[in-house]
Amino acid sequence: MSAAGVERRAVVVEDDEDIRSLIEFTLTSQGFEVRSVDSGLAGIECVASFDPDLVTLDLGLPGIDGIETCRRIRETSDVYIVMITARDEEIDRLIGLETGADDFLSKPFSPRELQARVNALFRRPRRTTATMTESVPTPLPETTNEILDHGPLKVDVDGRRAFRGDEELALTRTEFDLLTELMRTPARVWTREALLRSVWGTEWATDTHLVEVHVGNLRRKLGDAAPLVRTVRGVGYRMEAL
Repeated sequence: MSAAGVERRAVVVEDDEDIRSLIEFTLTSQGFEVRSVDSGLAGIECVASFDPDLVTLDLGLPGIDGIETCRRIRETSDVYIVMITARDEEIDRLIGLETGADDFLSKPFSPRELQARVNALFRRPRRTTATMTESVPTPLPETTNEILDHGPLKVDVDGRRAFRGDEELALTRTEFDLLTELMRTPARVWTREALLRSVWGTEWATDTHLVEVHVGNLRRKLGDAAPLVRTVRGVGYRMEAL
């Protein structure tokens, strides 16, 4: 990510010229240096060469679609990704998020909405690609960082590292933030709306499916510790009492 005082960079992957121009204008007005492409393959190449801080990614691209494009970008980058879709089907949004997208927007959208989503993303820290892709996790060292423990789960909040026993978990930003919120107050029942406000931090994140999808992804990565994240029927989630 760009250092403090350095202009942020964004890649816009969109085949509709009018929408591409709208996104370019919106992001430029927020201080981004913007590069735009009209296909998934070009987007992957641009991310690799330009090293952006943000990618907006259309779902219905020609050639390889936004889902496959997102998967390939996630193999090498932890860039913020906003998936944009013209389809109303809920499954498209959920699949897009499961590939590693951080948020989604449905067309048509206003510049103000896009700006709000982007501002919310950049208020959340991200892990570096080196940390995300390391193959041999290192044990949690002695530290003065805030450490949360719950059964076999341990979270180094300041270091943004999560462990199940001695195994470091490769969590996305959103999965890490969700686990941290739940573990900070293990006796609290979090509503989906409260988690949206706390983790996504924006008035525009109103679709509770965002929470459901990311909690599902988190549970898969927790493995045999997944039952520690409990669903409270009709309300939301909490940590299992120990």
